[in-house]
Amino acid sequence: MLTVIINSFHAVKNISSIYNSHLSKISPGIHTFVEKFNPNQHKLLKERLRIAIEQLENNIIEPSLAVINDLEKIAQNHPQYHWIIMNTLTNFVRKNTIHVSQEEAINNLSVKVRADIQAALTIIARRNVNKDPENEQLDLSHTDMRGVNLNRANLQEANLYQANLAGANLTEANLAGAILSAANLEGANLYLANLEGAIFSAANLKGANLKGANLHYASLYLADLHGAILNDAILDGANLREAKLSE
Repeated sequence: MLTVIINSFHAVKNISSIYNSHLSKISPGIHTFVEKFNPNQHKLLKERLRIAIEQLENNIIEPSLAVINDLEKIAQNHPQYHWIIMNTLTNFVRKNTIHVSQEEAINNLSVKVRADIQAALTIIARRNVNKDPENEQLDLSHTDMRGVNLNRANLQEANLYQANLAGANLTEANLAGAILSAANLEGANLYLANLEGAIFSAANLKGANLKGANLHYASLYLADLHGAILNDAILDGANLREAKLSE
């Protein structure tokens, strides 16, 4: 019992440290303005955010869904917390999706993504990208997101290294400049997706639907494209060196 209490204490302490670290990066001008004119509201908001972040650690689906929705509202209404919340959600996804090998994934493509994971990813995908700070990157590397619905998602320049997106719906998604090296996209739907400058080195794109996708200057070095649909895809400037194409 004592061990559980100690572990819980350290977990909360670590979350608070992450929260305080992110909070220290908030624009001083915005932070001061909020505290000066709405000190009580600002204090309550900080507490609401702290509790929400801690509650995600409980890993119970129904409460997680409510907390995730609340975090989206805070991000929308209080831009100074936007990136803290996006980092919180990506951390939540990474910690709760176990990476599996491509071989294991191929043998079990029908895995359904958890409802709270889907909710977190939906919020990340539809966030207001104008609030993203410069030189920051969404980190969804080494995650198992098989079958996730990311239709029209904005994941531009996201880190999806070795992510498992087999069977994912990425129709009209914006993945320009994203890192998808060694990612598993077998059977994924990338119809009309913007993949300009994306890095697919050694990625598995077997049977993926790339019809009409923009692969301008994308790197497909060593990518496996067997059975991929490339009708009307834009491939000018793309690096297809040693890519495995359908015979």
